[in-house]
Amino acid sequence: MTTTATRPAVSTRRHQLVGLVAAFGIGMLVAVQSRLNGELGGVLGDGVPAALISFGSGLLLLLIVSALIPRVRHALGMVWTTIRDPGGGLRWWQCLGGIAGAYLVATQSITVSIIGVAVFTVAIVAGQGFASLIVDRAGFGPAGPQPVTPLRVVGALGALAAVVLAVSDQLSHPSGLLLAILPAIGGLGTAVQQAINGRVARTASPDGYGAIAAGVVNFLVGFAALLIVFLADLVVRGAPHHLPSEPWLYFGGACGVIYISAAAVVVRVVGVFILGLATIAGQLIASLAVDLWLPAADKAVTLPVVAGTFLALAAVIVAAVPNLVKRAA
Repeated sequence: MTTTATRPAVSTRRHQLVGLVAAFGIGMLVAVQSRLNGELGGVLGDGVPAALISFGSGLLLLLIVSALIPRVRHALGMVWTTIRDPGGGLRWWQCLGGIAGAYLVATQSITVSIIGVAVFTVAIVAGQGFASLIVDRAGFGPAGPQPVTPLRVVGALGALAAVVLAVSDQLSHPSGLLLAILPAIGGLGTAVQQAINGRVARTASPDGYGAIAAGVVNFLVGFAALLIVFLADLVVRGAPHHLPSEPWLYFGGACGVIYISAAAVVVRVVGVFILGLATIAGQLIASLAVDLWLPAADKAVTLPVVAGTFLALAAVIVAAVPNLVKRAA
């Protein structure tokens, strides 16, 4: 018989498990988006317009949703009202997470067709793992400050070792190694983006409509940043190649809408660090599957990439699962 005292613990554990599963699904969407945007960037011959198309399609989808659902518009109004109030608890810079998202999408479009989804994803692990520790400890996310435990540090170090292992066969090719640095930096920005998007969602509304509003803000800021970069790129490099006819290449924006909005909800339940690691787990599994069956690069998946993927997955388990049990106890 379940007592009244044990019900909160059971409920907490259930919410934590649902959050982990959702975060795993978010990571799988990121891997799929990486494949789509990387292919789109390869067809266009330029990653910047591919990123702009991805963000633009996502923004259009969110604007349609906002126009059809009054509660989303109300949530957006709450964000604007809170920013204008000096004591409202939300600063204007906390609405700039879309810049990090824009950088990550641009990096997908530039690098994935060259280094593959698996190496791209494993490179994100290092940046996101270490940045999540700092972001959680500083309390940037809506869950408040989280302690830096030995297991979290071990997980972050394991993630870094996984990156080194995954790119070890490229050490003799500096260009490929340098390209892997770009998504690693993107991982740093992703941790910050997840934290501040969670704050925006909580400010907008405590329900799912706040997450959609956070997505609108994220995509609006990211699209504006990419548009500026695209105009400069247009002057320097000229127009991109013709648009591809394959409709599935334009679904990257829809993937982004789902995982950005979902992450804004999940981060309030599990925190930035666990969200990041569970997301990474989904990315690793899905990205390795994508590179094995639908490779984007002109080379086979190597043993170091596979080993690095599973090492990073082990780092996720070491850091996240014991912490989950402790929090639910």
